[in-house]
Amino acid sequence: MASMTSRPATARLIVSVSGLRDSTLEGAVDLVGDLERRSVPVSLLVAPRRGREYRMTEDRATQGWLRHRRERGDSIVLGGYDEAATRPRRPEFAAIGPAEAAVRLAAADRMMADMGLRTRLFAPPRWNASPGCLEALPGAGFRLCASLVGVHDVVRGTTERGRALSIGEGFIADAWWCRALVTAACRTAASGGLVRVNVSATQLSRRAPRSALVDAVDRVTGEHGAVAGRYEWPAVALAPAA
Repeated sequence: MASMTSRPATARLIVSVSGLRDSTLEGAVDLVGDLERRSVPVSLLVAPRRGREYRMTEDRATQGWLRHRRERGDSIVLGGYDEAATRPRRPEFAAIGPAEAAVRLAAADRMMADMGLRTRLFAPPRWNASPGCLEALPGAGFRLCASLVGVHDVVRGTTERGRALSIGEGFIADAWWCRALVTAACRTAASGGLVRVNVSATQLSRRAPRSALVDAVDRVTGEHGAVAGRYEWPAVALAPAA
């Protein structure tokens, strides 16, 4: 009898863009257009405040584009409340108890609702969510949390493993790291895993970060057959953590 060789599962790809605001909108629009032509949806991480210098509630152009992209099938993900205000110390939700997390989540949720951008998806700045943050999310109405190590269904208590590979927004954006990101994405795709790549819109004016993101997308979908998706709360439970 011929022996049967098991094949790896079909890899999945999630592409996200963070750091969205008026000064980075042009680069984001250009990249997302390129990805749309490849039939690759994008998850857009939105932080409604950036310290004293920026309020998305006053940025009509970015608001309008985000609503348009959601109508086109992309995901809106709450990417923090006021990340810039805490950056000198540590990421906003990295070391926070459930009570404080609930206050910040509620404030962000109100702002997002006022802009017509309310979402039940959350990704903490630098993908770093404390246990207190994870505890607070369901009570604040959120259903999914994308962290550094995986995607958590906070309603069902399950996790799909897959490390976030990021350029900028607290992560390295040098050319060598961009090349390493493409290699890591391909390695994960070859094993049938969940490939999560993110780029900060602040880096899209530079050639290396933008090229690396597009190269990773093309290689994991073209060479490894990864299926492109987005962050979303599934109708069925995620695979349990290993």
